[in-house]
Amino acid sequence: MHARTTIAGAATAALLLTATACDSQSTGQPAPAVTSSAPSSAVPSPLATPPAAPLTFGTTISSSNPKAGSAATVTVLGYEHDVRAHTSADEEYKTSGYVWAAVEIKVCSTKGTVGVTRTPWALAYADGARVEPSSSTYDDFPRPEYPFEADIRNGDCLRGKTVFAVPGKQRPERVLYTSSILPEPAEWAVPPQ
Repeated sequence: MHARTTIAGAATAALLLTATACDSQSTGQPAPAVTSSAPSSAVPSPLATPPAAPLTFGTTISSSNPKAGSAATVTVLGYEHDVRAHTSADEEYKTSGYVWAAVEIKVCSTKGTVGVTRTPWALAYADGARVEPSSSTYDDFPRPEYPFEADIRNGDCLRGKTVFAVPGKQRPERVLYTSSILPEPAEWAVPPQ
């Protein structure tokens, strides 16, 4: 299980720095180097390991992108279900039985400038459904709000909450960080209640 955490960490870090880094020009060069910082009890393993188990909230992943001259850490800090706002998720999306949920994310640049966006984040459910972040934002959504797009300079961190319209009677299993350049999404397990 710990070996699978290392692979998920590497995948998350690769996405963070290659999909959102400021250097977005394609030069045909090899992919950036990726490392991960797994919990101290984890033992590195070969890449032939089965798919990774979800990480726990607060597990920080590190990576570097030598070509862009950047490095960063990323983690999911928490999940809130049934977040109240003056406009409900049902009113916003013309649904029945949906509520707002929020995921708290933290990204820190440890070298260079790193670009971030909420686009690659998603919630995954036991039945296979996935929910993307809401494109809506309201003054009474949880703060601080994770930006739609931002740059983080060396030594700075960005922490915020991204809101999703979710089925009110279902809780997601995982928070996903996805990208087409990754072999599989990086995942954090959503604790039950």
